[in-house]
Amino acid sequence: MNQRKTEELGIGQAPNHSEDSPGAGDLTIVQLDPREPRHAQALIDLLDEYAAGPTGRGYGLDEEVRTRLPQLLAHKPHYVGWLAFIDGQAAGVVNCFEGVSTFRAEPLLNIHDIAVSPRFQRRGIATALLAAVERQARATGCCKITLEVLEGNVSAVAAYLKTGFEPYELDPAMGRAMFFERKFY
Repeated sequence: MNQRKTEELGIGQAPNHSEDSPGAGDLTIVQLDPREPRHAQALIDLLDEYAAGPTGRGYGLDEEVRTRLPQLLAHKPHYVGWLAFIDGQAAGVVNCFEGVSTFRAEPLLNIHDIAVSPRFQRRGIATALLAAVERQARATGCCKITLEVLEGNVSAVAAYLKTGFEPYELDPAMGRAMFFERKFY
């Protein structure tokens, strides 16, 4: 899974935009290498913007997190991510971790973060990032892609449903899966 080589996926033009529409431009998706300074800066800037926004926690990343995160990800063998650039400007990021479906004894790919800068939203960037994730998942024999999303993030929920994701349930009688956390500090 630890393919650190920067890979251009050749997405081409951002979908559904004419050349004169605001923000139209060349969309390039590259595999994120957190050891590469430009990638590390784009990763931190995009996650900081996401964390500070309405679908994040309302404030940006702590300075310690900004400093540590790229190297931490670089040393995680099951991490893979992609960056979206429009005309050379960082526009979106997706961070994933390979896990295991214990019921199928097969790998899965979990999307931990996906974020598109507000100035580039509604231009097909999330769809292009999801396509990169799907190519990786299929290429590495994953049985599925998983993610979690806030119920109130209506546009993200709509994007996931449009691209084939479904709420997770094993048996409808038991209901849908819920996401929990237990913080240590």
